[in-house]
Amino acid sequence: MKKISSLFLCLVLILGICFSLAGCGKKNEAVYFLNFKPESAKVYEEIAKAYEKETGIAVKVVTAAANTYEQTLKSEVAKNDAPTIFQVNGPIGFQSWKEYCADLTDTKLYSYLSDKDLAIKENDRVYAIPYVIEGYGIIYNNAIMQKYFSLPEKKTKLDSVDDIDSFEELKSVVEDMTANKEKLGIEGVFASTSLAGGEDWRWQSHLANIPFYHELSKTDTTINPTLAAVNAKEIVFEYADNFKNIFDLYIDNSVTQKTLLGSKSVNDSMSEFALGKCAMVQNGTWAWSQISEVKGNTVKAGDIGMLPIYMGIEGEEQTGICVGTENYLAVNSKVSQEKQQKSIDFLNWLYSSETGKKYVKEQLGFATPFNTFSESEQPDDPLAKEMARYIKNDQVKTVPWVFAGFPSENFKTTFGDALLQYVQGNKTFDEIKETVKNKWKSERK
Repeated sequence: MKKISSLFLCLVLILGICFSLAGCGKKNEAVYFLNFKPESAKVYEEIAKAYEKETGIAVKVVTAAANTYEQTLKSEVAKNDAPTIFQVNGPIGFQSWKEYCADLTDTKLYSYLSDKDLAIKENDRVYAIPYVIEGYGIIYNNAIMQKYFSLPEKKTKLDSVDDIDSFEELKSVVEDMTANKEKLGIEGVFASTSLAGGEDWRWQSHLANIPFYHELSKTDTTINPTLAAVNAKEIVFEYADNFKNIFDLYIDNSVTQKTLLGSKSVNDSMSEFALGKCAMVQNGTWAWSQISEVKGNTVKAGDIGMLPIYMGIEGEEQTGICVGTENYLAVNSKVSQEKQQKSIDFLNWLYSSETGKKYVKEQLGFATPFNTFSESEQPDDPLAKEMARYIKNDQVKTVPWVFAGFPSENFKTTFGDALLQYVQGNKTFDEIKETVKNKWKSERK
């Protein structure tokens, strides 16, 4: 009996170990989310804990360092424990990763999209779904702007930021503010034009979006401008002089001397704005957290506003800020069906459950394209409100994001490198124009 009892106890112990290992095996079937946004890393980790607590399903979050997402994704998908959820950067990014993108046509997440045309499709099937709508323009601190408009010696006849609706008006205000910067208590009108390696996306993508949108809209009026960008074998850079207009205004009225801009990052720019060293900075709706979290921030939420990026293009008074997305979620088709379904379930939960939506609104601060969010559940930070104001304004047309259709990251890097050479005095703008045209054409080949 003792031997039988001992044998029974051994069997129980072995079975316990097996069940434990089986449980660990189930843990390996967890969701693995490769996050694109470093600024949201901590929030996603909190979301993962909340989801596991509520459902019992573990979520692994890995965040790629800034400007290394493609490289990180390539490395991670080659591993046994590959990401089950990843992101593609618009139509171009999808072309690189479509063999890894599972069909999401029949998912609840796709059904939640308010505008189904926002999804990335091929042959009428859905493979990537946008999860945030963002907008960008010229962010301004209205406390400083009102201080300028109250100056008795100002040379412009404008009375508020609301009076600015063209490049000429913007230029006149900016240059007069520069002349009065000591009285305004600022070091420059604009924050530093960040041109350090990997930090130039605000110019080679976001700023370039506007002239190329206008050019491509004229070239092909039958399709979405982003798709026109994808299809364009070459560009004329018709509005290069307009790009130069606003870029020169930035660098000539900056906190930092233009020849030193190659050492400046986006964080430097946002810190300068937050500390009241300047009145304006080009950035987007994602920037409020960067501003508000700077130690010593002096900018109040009630003083934050956003202007369209004017550069002297005909009819620009009827355009608003740039609104769109390059952030699309995809589920890895190479992982098991169980992992795929768990990943889809997690995304459904994040964008439809009360807990998930609260995180999206209050901590991620995303303005989402999903009908599961009521108007009151959209983020209420000042820049999100500015975007909503432009979207609702029937008098202006927001500018869609066509930079998602630019030929490649290599094209954008070359563009950014050329702009750095320009501010350092090593290239003329005519040379930049030719560089951009030639690089677009060669990358399309």
